[in-house]
Amino acid sequence: MKTNQATLDRVSKMKFASVYPLYVAKAEKKGRKKSEVDAVICRLTGYSQRELEGQIKKQTDFETFFKQAPKLNPSRTLIKGVICGVRVEDIQEPLMREVRYLDKLVDELAKGKAMEKILRA
Repeated sequence: MKTNQATLDRVSKMKFASVYPLYVAKAEKKGRKKSEVDAVICRLTGYSQRELEGQIKKQTDFETFFKQAPKLNPSRTLIKGVICGVRVEDIQEPLMREVRYLDKLVDELAKGKAMEKILRA
C-alpha cells in the first residue's frame, strides 16, 4: 500500500514527543504502565531509557527518531496485522511502516497482550 506524499510529509515532521503521551495514555487507560510503553519502544528501536527520554526532550520528529534509532529490532518484520485500517505488512514506505509497527505494538499492549508476545521474544 502506497501512502500519499502529503501524509508521509506530515507524519515525518510530526514530533515524537507530541505522540508519546498519547501512547502512554492509551496503555494506562487499559491498566498498563508507562514503563511497559517505554520497554516496547526501546525494544523496537534500540534506544536505552535515557536515550528515549533525550529524544522526547529534544522534540525529535518521527523521521529523525527512527533514523537515529541505535538498532531497529530485526524481529519487527514479524509484526503483522491491521492498524488504522491498513495491513502493516503491506505498507511500502519505510518510515510509515516503522511508525505503524510502533502503533501496532502500543495497540497490542493496550489490548492486554503479554509483553513476551508483544516483544516477539
